[in-house]
Amino acid sequence: MKPHFDVVSPGYFETMGMHVLVGRNFTVKDDSTAPPVVVVNASFVSKYFGNRLAVGRHIGMGTDLGTPTDIEIVGVVNDSRYESLRSEVVPEAYLCTLQQQRNGSFVYVRTEGNPDGALRAIRTAIQDLGPGLPIFNLKTLNRQVDESLVTERMIATLSTVFAVLATVLAIVGLYGVTAYTVARRSREIGIRMALGAQSGDVVGLVMHEVLVLVLAGVIVGLPCAAALSRIARTQLYGVSPNDFLSMALPTLLLTAVALIAAYLPARRAVRGDPVRILRME
Repeated sequence: MKPHFDVVSPGYFETMGMHVLVGRNFTVKDDSTAPPVVVVNASFVSKYFGNRLAVGRHIGMGTDLGTPTDIEIVGVVNDSRYESLRSEVVPEAYLCTLQQQRNGSFVYVRTEGNPDGALRAIRTAIQDLGPGLPIFNLKTLNRQVDESLVTERMIATLSTVFAVLATVLAIVGLYGVTAYTVARRSREIGIRMALGAQSGDVVGLVMHEVLVLVLAGVIVGLPCAAALSRIARTQLYGVSPNDFLSMALPTLLLTAVALIAAYLPARRAVRGDPVRILRME
């Protein structure tokens, strides 16, 4: 993985909330008359220097083996994602803008309070510096992050809708099958009641059998879900594919539905007249 070079000004790291881990930041003294300097991120140090000290070493820009290594590393900052929130952290080197020729720049401004209200003031301040300076893509960092996640959020919304529909269908189907299965045992329940069984024991027996079936389904289903969730790993950000809460809630919900579907028909059967139930069957 090749390192990425970026050009920033003094104060950039403080504005972006980054921290200098070792060494120092750029200063106004790092101009074109000073020796060239560079600040690298932690991944750059890990890739090219390992556990050795990076500050004070020299690097060069170019692919030729004879490229002079006259740029001194003066600081190390924490890693950050450059292109998007999903991109991998790459080795990155930051050059000082006071030592580089630039035709255009991206300017980041840290404000107090609501940043949306500061956009007009920022535009006015830039126009005062140079009336002919073109200004484009003026937006807050939060908006920039939101725009980069439009596709992912649309997919997440659609996935949520389909997940809710699938859960509702599973609940309806599970309730119907379980209730029908228990209702079919009305004759058995009537016989047990006619022989003197207690209603609580009969209901408990039915609930126990249904609970065993539910637990068997959970034991088989959870490992399958965990294995299939790895396919969706690339579409997740900030959430583990085997998130405990995401698996626990549907499991508990379906278990509760199955128990309710078993309890209600069984309760109706034990409350009825055993003789009438046997005649109906």
